[in-house]
Amino acid sequence: MLKQLITALCLLAAASAQAQVDVADAWARATGKGQQATGVFMNLTAKKATRLVGVKSELTPVAQVHEMKMDKDVMKMQAVTALDLPAGQTVSLKPGSYHVMLMDLKAPVEEGSHVVVTLMFEDAAGVKTQQDVHAVAKKAPMGGADKHKHGEQHNH
Repeated sequence: MLKQLITALCLLAAASAQAQVDVADAWARATGKGQQATGVFMNLTAKKATRLVGVKSELTPVAQVHEMKMDKDVMKMQAVTALDLPAGQTVSLKPGSYHVMLMDLKAPVEEGSHVVVTLMFEDAAGVKTQQDVHAVAKKAPMGGADKHKHGEQHNH
């Protein structure tokens, strides 16, 4: 009985730890022929101050959180080691801004397929948690800040 209670409490603690960040509107860009990289986008809202410190996916050995920003009229993209998620504020991972980058894809990402990424978080106390996100792949219009092609070479 005690062993079952301890197991139940551990499962409850793990579930509540993983639920510290709400994920909404997750989607991934479907890839075109020969494209070896794609982006995953979503809205993240942390219940308490947290940082997104990593990402992984079975689709690729190279998954990173990236930032895109203008630097002297040139759009640049680079990996970031952490992204702050202030308590109660939604942080959008979107084209032309912060996003999850999947490179060296093992297979194409077909429109309508599900892309699973595991987000890794760390709170202010140093407690680390992971959360799986299921994103539906779709084609997205290429325009405005979204015109960067993830299959092209970029500055890191």
